[in-house]
Amino acid sequence: MGSTFHGLEVAKRGLFTQQSALYTTGHNIANANTEGYTRQRVNFEQTGPYPPASRNRPDIPGQVGSGVQAGSIERVRVGYLDYQYRGENSKSGYYDTRSSALGRLEAVMNEPSDDGLARTMDRFWESLQDLSVNPEDSGARSVVRQRGEAVAETFNYLSNTLKAHQKDIKRETSVTVKEINSLANQVNRLNQQIAEVEPHGMVPNDLYDERDRLLDQLSQHVNIDVKYEDAPSSADPLAMGKASVSIVDADGKPLVPEVVLVDGAANTVNQMSVQYQDDGSLASGIQLGGAAPYSVEDFSSQGKLKGLIESGRYMEDGEAKGTYQQMLSDLDLMATGFARSFNEVHKQGESLNTISGDSTEVPNFFDLGVANPAEGEVVEGLAGILKISDEIRADGDNIAAATLKQAGNGENALALSEVQNNANGDYFGEETSMNSFYESMIGTMAVETQEAERMSRNAGTLKASVNEQRQSVSSVSLDEEMSNMIKFQHAYNAAARNITVVDEMLDKIINQMGRVGR
Repeated sequence: MGSTFHGLEVAKRGLFTQQSALYTTGHNIANANTEGYTRQRVNFEQTGPYPPASRNRPDIPGQVGSGVQAGSIERVRVGYLDYQYRGENSKSGYYDTRSSALGRLEAVMNEPSDDGLARTMDRFWESLQDLSVNPEDSGARSVVRQRGEAVAETFNYLSNTLKAHQKDIKRETSVTVKEINSLANQVNRLNQQIAEVEPHGMVPNDLYDERDRLLDQLSQHVNIDVKYEDAPSSADPLAMGKASVSIVDADGKPLVPEVVLVDGAANTVNQMSVQYQDDGSLASGIQLGGAAPYSVEDFSSQGKLKGLIESGRYMEDGEAKGTYQQMLSDLDLMATGFARSFNEVHKQGESLNTISGDSTEVPNFFDLGVANPAEGEVVEGLAGILKISDEIRADGDNIAAATLKQAGNGENALALSEVQNNANGDYFGEETSMNSFYESMIGTMAVETQEAERMSRNAGTLKASVNEQRQSVSSVSLDEEMSNMIKFQHAYNAAARNITVVDEMLDKIINQMGRVGR
């Protein structure tokens, strides 16, 4: 026969197990709005039956159940959805950054608009055409000079504003690198805390949640792959172990050589840094720990960091590249080709001062900052410093509107107005005019912006879809928890009632049955 108190033990186990489930349900409800929290559940297990199989077991018809116990408390989470979400999160971080940078670039260029470079230059050409009709009119000459200054100032504004945005991107890159290192250090500290708990047979679910939350944040900055080190043999089977974090490319493949950001086995973090060339503005590589830097081209991991570097200014194959850098280079090319061609036509004409004999030489209309650049040579940074020459600024009569030394001749002013349409093979390509080149610049920018916005939307949609699947599995449903609470409460009450019944049975035997033979 079993123990007289067997029923009490069975009921007690039921009471404690339902109580554990109620506590876990309360924990879920309390964290219903906690970011990164994963709902938990208690796994009920039958305890071993009585009697165990043995030679001296009591002679009873069969084994009797001994109740229930809370075997483990586990998180309800699907690892594959985490992997999928982090991949989409890195893509979203990359394309969001690209879209934002291109959007700011488009806002700076401000085309088409009345204040953009195209319309400013149109007004300049129109003033030259007006001057060709009235070449001796001082008012018309003043308008040409003012419109020329407006063109130069617009080039200056665009160049300087883009350079300021480049500096902002560099600062944002530095902040992002600090965030990556901070997140990696936090993951490493959590690894150590987890390693202190797991060998004692406990499962630190809340520490796992915090680590997963940090890994989600990290995946926005760089594409990562997470592997878990084997937990100690004394650990619970549900123990996840320490996490090792590697940086991978856009397809999830390891970079060559492999980039380990957090080494779970060694409890170390390889600090990341972006290397810049001597002037401090040109990103030349990404370094982790003491390893050799990766070139920007070889660092093929997607994420916010890659998007920032590609948007700003970086070195690739010995050339400065980047979204903003390309626009600055194109503006320098355009400013050089425009100013040089305009000066050449201008110097072929005659000004009022050369016609009157007050001067023997026609000055340059625009000052390039260098004496005589070679044909096809681009003056680096010219868009930021272009201005009209001191001679033109001082005296509008120095504008060469005529082709002949004769009053009323305005043919050169007309020729100057056609510079916009003249093919310039030295700078813009065969049979390509300055107007066509600028239209191509703006068109390319618009296409890239639209593509980045489209990819950003697509990546955001995919990320939201995966996150919705993940939340449907892992998030807390208050309706479900309330239902569970009622279910466990009923089971708890029933177990308590069972104890009362067994107590009454024992009371009958102990207190209410008489002595033998009485």
